[in-house]
Amino acid sequence: MSLPDVCVVYILRTRAGVDEVLLGYKRTGLGLGRVVGIGGKVEQGESVSAAAVREVREETTLTVSAADLTPVGSLDYYFPARTQFSQRSHVFVCRTFRGRPVETEEIVPAWFPVAEVPYERMWDDAARWLPGVLAGGRIAATSYTFGDDLATVVSEEPPVGV
Repeated sequence: MSLPDVCVVYILRTRAGVDEVLLGYKRTGLGLGRVVGIGGKVEQGESVSAAAVREVREETTLTVSAADLTPVGSLDYYFPARTQFSQRSHVFVCRTFRGRPVETEEIVPAWFPVAEVPYERMWDDAARWLPGVLAGGRIAATSYTFGDDLATVVSEEPPVGV
């Protein structure tokens, strides 16, 4: 099954000796009410990195360069109860940006100390892989299947060869 591509960017900074990540309170669409990374759909004919640059700008008004995005892996998400939600998420981290994050129609951006990321307010899978990414690691090829509630992970596929 070919999944639609989406992208997510975890923007990192160090402030007063504390590592922080920019996340957003989702105001619309899939994930409404959750804390999420910054990102969205890859449009027809658009590269994943170009989509990441555009989505960061649209959701936060920050400017990032594709050259400053570090790809750390991708995740396949399956929603058998709502197959149109299934997607392949390309994950990036970025430490270089211009501007200050501004609230938009879709996202209320907020900086969180990496040690205090509110995983309980995020998608159920985030606590399983995001801490490693925020610590400088990569994602292995993994997929998550969500239950009928569209919120709880019911199965996780490990990387091929494990």
